[in-house]
Amino acid sequence: MERKLLHTPEGVRDIYNMECARKLILQDNLHDLLKKYGYHAIETPTFEFFDIFSREIGTTPSKDLYKFFDREGNTLVLRPDMTPSIARCVAKYYGDEEFPVRLCYMGNTFINNSSYQGRLKENTQLGAELVGDNSVAADAEILALVVNALKTAGLKEFQIGVGHVDFFRGLVHAAELKEDLENELITLISNKNFFGVEELMDSLHLPKPLKELFSMLGSLSMTEDMLKRAKELSEGFPLILKALRRLEELMQVLSCYGVQHYVSIEPGMLSSYHYYTGIIFAGYTFGSGEPIVKGGRYDHLIDYFGKHAPSIGFAVVIDQLLAALSRQKIEIPTDSSQTLIVYSKEKQDDAIQKAVSLREQGRGASLVLRQEGRTNEEYHSYAGRMHMQEVVFLS
Repeated sequence: MERKLLHTPEGVRDIYNMECARKLILQDNLHDLLKKYGYHAIETPTFEFFDIFSREIGTTPSKDLYKFFDREGNTLVLRPDMTPSIARCVAKYYGDEEFPVRLCYMGNTFINNSSYQGRLKENTQLGAELVGDNSVAADAEILALVVNALKTAGLKEFQIGVGHVDFFRGLVHAAELKEDLENELITLISNKNFFGVEELMDSLHLPKPLKELFSMLGSLSMTEDMLKRAKELSEGFPLILKALRRLEELMQVLSCYGVQHYVSIEPGMLSSYHYYTGIIFAGYTFGSGEPIVKGGRYDHLIDYFGKHAPSIGFAVVIDQLLAALSRQKIEIPTDSSQTLIVYSKEKQDDAIQKAVSLREQGRGASLVLRQEGRTNEEYHSYAGRMHMQEVVFLS
């Protein structure tokens, strides 16, 4: 029975020792970066009313939520996503603000994934939301911040794919797809089955321009020539054309930041969050099969809470980022100045004074009263296990 108590539930895990130290340093470094961009920290509750994440808002499906009840019978959920909580706070605390609001956060999210997916059910997210600005410049600021966040973390090789929800919506509308065919198409794209997409389009006997636009859904990086061709093909489809022009302008602004080579247009990008209204993006690197960062524009989400404020944001999945850094053997510098002071009862005053002196110098110091029969080698071994670089004996 005692051994069973040592295990965690499926989908969650303990983070300890140097991994925990690296995680805290990474979070601090990223938070410092967000402050340099003018983003102010905000904390929201770990659980909220169910309605904050309801189907109408377009966040996580109800079956994937951790739900419970309070004493009054209200349905509560552990937050699966930070953005709706931030949206609620904006409407509550910044309801009269007419200028942009920049907020950043860090916290854990909880999604009850199916066990076969092999994903963590609790993840730490760090992110930012730019509220009250519907411009391309705001899109570019967020993407530039994403790139610099990943560089600050230590990554050198990564790519941000960016799409626009209206490219896909425009195609569905132009092809007059019924809901069942739209869902089938979404499944094919999500599974990267673009041969299946082509077969489905062939069966619909679409006009050539529209069929060629559908074929671009399989592109992971739309070149300038492809973008030019796509705009020509979409002249009769205003929703698609507007999305392509937005993406084109976005890439131009990103060149001012000097980060455009980290960003590629991915026309087939989709998101499970239905509140997105404009650009959507996800970042990938070696050593992680899941996105290390994701985000997008949500111009109507805050409307649900009583304030109109077009917005855009992103979230770095800290656990995925740490795993990628580890697999790429990228070190996160940690403060290694730790000293173990082993002392006898007679030297207790001296040991305490030395520890105080070391700490005042900005170094770490741990005190251990020497036990009879213990050898110096045992204390050196202990110091190694505790990641302390120096051992001082006072006896």
